[in-house]
Amino acid sequence: MAGPDDDLPFDPDALRARYRAERDKRLRADGNDQYLEVAGGLARFAQDRYAAAPAPRAPLTDEVDVLLVGGGFGGLLAGARLRQAGVGRVRIVEKGAQVGGTWYWNQYPGAQCDIESYIYLPLLEETGYVPTEKYARAREILAHAHRIADHFDLHRDAVLQTEVTELVWDDAAARWTVRTNRGDAMRAKYVAMATGPLHRPKLPGVPGIDEFEGHAFHTSRWDYEYTGGGPEGGLDRLGSRRVAVIGTGATAVQCVPHLGAAAEHLYVFQRTPSSVDERGNAPTPQDFAAHLAPGWHKARVENFNAILSGLPQETDLVDDGWTDIVNRMVAIYREGRHGALERPFAEVLELANMEKMEELRARVDALVEDPATAEALKPWYAMFCKRPCFNDEYLPTFNRPNVTLVDTAGKGVERITRTGVVVDGTEYPVDCIVFATGFEVGTDYERRAGFRVVGRDGRTLTEKWAADGMRTLHGMHSHGYPNLFVMGMNQGAWTANYTQLLDEAATQVAYVVDHLESHGLQTVEATREAEEDWSRTIVEHAAGGIGGGIGGSDCTPGYYNNEGRELDGPPWAAPYGGGSIAFFSMMQAWRDAGDLAGLALG
Repeated sequence: MAGPDDDLPFDPDALRARYRAERDKRLRADGNDQYLEVAGGLARFAQDRYAAAPAPRAPLTDEVDVLLVGGGFGGLLAGARLRQAGVGRVRIVEKGAQVGGTWYWNQYPGAQCDIESYIYLPLLEETGYVPTEKYARAREILAHAHRIADHFDLHRDAVLQTEVTELVWDDAAARWTVRTNRGDAMRAKYVAMATGPLHRPKLPGVPGIDEFEGHAFHTSRWDYEYTGGGPEGGLDRLGSRRVAVIGTGATAVQCVPHLGAAAEHLYVFQRTPSSVDERGNAPTPQDFAAHLAPGWHKARVENFNAILSGLPQETDLVDDGWTDIVNRMVAIYREGRHGALERPFAEVLELANMEKMEELRARVDALVEDPATAEALKPWYAMFCKRPCFNDEYLPTFNRPNVTLVDTAGKGVERITRTGVVVDGTEYPVDCIVFATGFEVGTDYERRAGFRVVGRDGRTLTEKWAADGMRTLHGMHSHGYPNLFVMGMNQGAWTANYTQLLDEAATQVAYVVDHLESHGLQTVEATREAEEDWSRTIVEHAAGGIGGGIGGSDCTPGYYNNEGRELDGPPWAAPYGGGSIAFFSMMQAWRDAGDLAGLALG
């Protein structure tokens, strides 16, 4: 009798074994500790290359209603929702020379969103804007950040090229004192930390990294003075340069084609290959806006999130590589393939994932001419173990005679010398090293944010969470830190489309602030009991993701799973395991109830 696996074009057990073997060769005991902080002698890698040094100004000691730490989409969304709630003085404090956050720093060649721009760019209906492409590029995204700030008058009180160094709660005054590297001691009734996960660059802890005598920079601080060109490419100063790229994640996938087209020779140093699907970018149809009904943006955002959450929709409005796996799962059930009716739901989803990854590995063979190079570029893990990539030029770049893939078999670069990069005893002489190694994600919150948060009893937020594990209500409020809002996914929701998460958080911030102001209240914070209950809920319901992801313990190491390192204790900082749809619905019901359950008001 035929079994349910007989019609599969692959062996699931063999793939699982291959995935485990590839994961195991990349496991490291040091986890996130393998990366270096851009401080001390390495602080130059965090230097802003896009603007002149800030002009001197007098320190600020004034007071605002709400201070937003961070001028990326999180801060801009919070500012927009607060403006809609009628809040007066809203101040953004941003270390970049412009608002934009990640999209100020990510100006590397080829930078563009990997989530459809019609759902990724926030506040499209409010600002009356329609992106020019399905996947907008860096300049357009940064311009939209400015559009939001202009539309909601957020530039008025903004303080740029300024880094917060400390937040200190003054219990007698019921105000936060916000100190900065510019000598400021501003005061704010409320503070929302919209620092985001992608702004503080990290470097690999490779011996000799500080000994290299050539040129070196991080992709988030791209040196166009050295390379020439701009975010659209045209790196015309690299014709006589040998360039190394260390890292092969989403950033490298976008910038490598431009480096390969320009450099005398390009070496790409790879520890783990990315999955690279078709980009399929296209200009926005001329009649796109004509067919949009009010509420189209939110509907499209929620349609995408529902499909990514495993809830098939009647129509896939986005219809791209992100939604493909769930659509495949539906097709497997509908067509009765692979013995679908005999299998549990999770197994069918895993098979859909394997089917997709087999196609992506076949895509490598189809696009890369050298068999050995193609084999090294194949990703052997479940999709969503690492952030999926979408690009039409990356893989063909390795067909160029001036481009060499240096695969490190999962070990990473051995060391850096004065003149080059060493892998497995072989030195590759280069003139320039580009670190495409991403941003700090799994380090302590205050280290990533770059400042201390001192609460009512003089205890910092890091000290509290280091001693007890993360403790919040809904990921946003923490007992002992009144009038403070944390905007992020820890103990909140995970979404592939991060701006949806930020908009939901911004809506929550504006609701709570408006409630306090309209009722003449001064302070709000989580009760100890409420944050204990919520934190236990997070631990009890911590869960993985789509067909073997997201970043589960069986995944290859990456920032989704703490670089493969087992947590020392319970997963206190995990997102809500019930999923983002359930979390957002829960928060809407919480707001509708109107009693601010779990918060102490004063």
